[in-house]
Amino acid sequence: MNKQAKIFVAGHHGLVGSAIVRRLRAAGYDNLVLRSRAELDLCEQAAVREFFRREKPEYVFLAAAKVGGIVANSTWPADFIYENLAIQTNVIHSAWENGVTRLLFLGSSCIYPKFAPQPMREEHLLTGELEPTNEPYAVAKIAGIKMCQSYNRQHGTHFLSVMPTNLYGPNDNFDLTSSHVIPALMRKVHEAKIHGAPTVEIWGTGTPRREFLHVDDMADACVYVMETPQARLDAQAAPFWNVGTGTDVTIAELAQIICDVVGYQGKLVFNTEKPDGAPRKLLDVRRLQDLGWKARIDLHTGLADTYQWFLQNQHRG
Repeated sequence: MNKQAKIFVAGHHGLVGSAIVRRLRAAGYDNLVLRSRAELDLCEQAAVREFFRREKPEYVFLAAAKVGGIVANSTWPADFIYENLAIQTNVIHSAWENGVTRLLFLGSSCIYPKFAPQPMREEHLLTGELEPTNEPYAVAKIAGIKMCQSYNRQHGTHFLSVMPTNLYGPNDNFDLTSSHVIPALMRKVHEAKIHGAPTVEIWGTGTPRREFLHVDDMADACVYVMETPQARLDAQAAPFWNVGTGTDVTIAELAQIICDVVGYQGKLVFNTEKPDGAPRKLLDVRRLQDLGWKARIDLHTGLADTYQWFLQNQHRG
């Protein structure tokens, strides 16, 4: 990408989209096209087609999505599959119609089977049943991967896909109903500290293992892939790229690190009647590392950074 290229970051107010915007601007990309949901509803086909026809972006980061944790996925499964399918379909098709040079679709590690071999390699996609608690979301993300591949095959486009592990960082959603595990735990532990609560309840047994990637690392990986010459990408013949750290921790270990970061001295109580989700989700990230990219922010440092952001932005909910 040249510095003057017109770049559309879909979902720039979200966790990942805002980080991509920060990363692009830091690298000198100033010709960014940004639209809030109020300005452009990506679920509306006619509006998206008119936007692409008028703006003609050269590059697209498709970071817009409806996301959430176990509670949100279980409560609104229809919303998760409909909104994500609509967003992807409208943006990818319009990108092809208007000659976008390169598009990057952001998926999720939940695309892999619940009992996929660990660590999960890209070729494990569609080799087993999905985790039931987030299956509608996962199906939508799988469709996004296949849509990019199909347009590449039929139309010769350069639509790429990256599959991040669990993301966290500044601008995350800390709502206890709809958030992911890190912001939910961080808020619960923070409130327990403020109110002097002796215990904090953690859903599940605490034994599932999860991998976590700071969103600034994710943004760096996205820009890195988009900047990589096509010949290098073609040489790998990769269907998509996993993005993660290559290391994981148990939920119990994660909760303790958050307690340390927040400064909470109480006890963690595990509610084993609540669901655990998949027993382990660790990505094999060798393909992206072979391309030349590696995560740099360790978990403790990243969580401390996230907590400082939370303290300064609690009014956001």
